[in-house]
Amino acid sequence: MARSKSNQLTDGEQSIMEVLWKNGQASVREITDALSIEKQTAYTTVQTLCKILAEKGYADFRKEGKAFIYVPKITQKEARQSALTSMLNKFFGGSPKVLAQHLMQETDIDIDDLEALQRQIDESQIDESKD
Repeated sequence: MARSKSNQLTDGEQSIMEVLWKNGQASVREITDALSIEKQTAYTTVQTLCKILAEKGYADFRKEGKAFIYVPKITQKEARQSALTSMLNKFFGGSPKVLAQHLMQETDIDIDDLEALQRQIDESQIDESKD
């Protein structure tokens, strides 16, 4: 049985989107060069992944001469929200509370980070009560 295509970003697609979010737009060559700084990346691989990003609705493109220029169609915040929702539903039964409990039990989150999160929670509750 064939596996259904995921609408979530793969690691390679995520790397390309990071370049697009940082630069606003980029050609396949520019993306390849940016990714090759950390790890040698093939132009044809980037070209294929960019086409997939366009098919998935994450990026759009236009042709300038022989070059294809890609631009992000969604913001990084929107992509994070989509990934988080998918992860919550897939692994935590859609419950942010279960995710938070997991993070506190299974990671090395320090007390300063927990206190900062608590302040953000308190502030958001104050903001909601003003509405």
